[in-house]
Amino acid sequence: MGKLIKGISKNARFFICDTTDLVQEAMDIHSCSPTGIAVLGKVLTAAGMMGKDLKSDSDLLTIRVNGDGPAGVVIATANKYGEVKGYVGNPQVDLGEEHPNKLLTGDAVGNGTLYVIKDMGLKDPFSGMVQLQTGEIAEDLAYYFFTSEQIPSVVALGVKVGADYKITCAGGFILQLLPGAESNFIDKLEEKIKSIRPITELFEGGFDIYRIAKLLYEDMESDEPGKLTEEYEILEESEITYKCSCSREKYLKGLITLGRKEIESILEEENGEIEVECHFCMKKYVFKEEDFENIEF
Repeated sequence: MGKLIKGISKNARFFICDTTDLVQEAMDIHSCSPTGIAVLGKVLTAAGMMGKDLKSDSDLLTIRVNGDGPAGVVIATANKYGEVKGYVGNPQVDLGEEHPNKLLTGDAVGNGTLYVIKDMGLKDPFSGMVQLQTGEIAEDLAYYFFTSEQIPSVVALGVKVGADYKITCAGGFILQLLPGAESNFIDKLEEKIKSIRPITELFEGGFDIYRIAKLLYEDMESDEPGKLTEEYEILEESEITYKCSCSREKYLKGLITLGRKEIESILEEENGEIEVECHFCMKKYVFKEEDFENIEF
């Protein structure tokens, strides 16, 4: 089970999370290659943090990456409770033995578009779209925040896979400037980001999410150990988990929309059974003729 914190200071707000367990579960469910889970894990981690901005119980946030690379489409959905699910079109994507780093996702994702969709119960969901800049997901989301939501942001995402094909660590952070952020804070933040190590290296070096928060605010120009650029407050601490909301009832309702004639035709073609599989958790549901007998179409 992962951990997430949400915090704020005078000039910025931040989300930081450790999604090691969540990404391991996704890897197990989808039987991902190291490259496949690097792509999916980054998108799941980002969705989990961005979902914490949702207000209502029924609100959903979806990140969809439509790249032309061998990974295929990548989708992750999250709610305000830190419940995340997702899938990658080609979970076994492999860049080949000659590729210098299988966990750099740009070549796997390719060129294309990134969508952020917020379904908040309105007639039409909010949808923002940008062209992929690098395919590394973090840079693409920073570009999305700046161009679509006009929020200067720093995004870091990482997944580390061990030699045993288990997730060594995974997580990320999003730090966003608040309106009217002071130039001195911005200057110090820019210098800090240039010097900070990749988040997987921070985790491997013993940093937890609380220590990473402190690192982001430490004043590099001060000779005083531990001095902060400005004080910050942690507003929320919560769990972040991989959780699918599929059910037999939901799929039955979906099948009913096909109409009786179409269902009867499928049952005849499939020897009396309709099998559906959830893309998010790979669970299979089987429906037979008797499941539709007492239903009004």
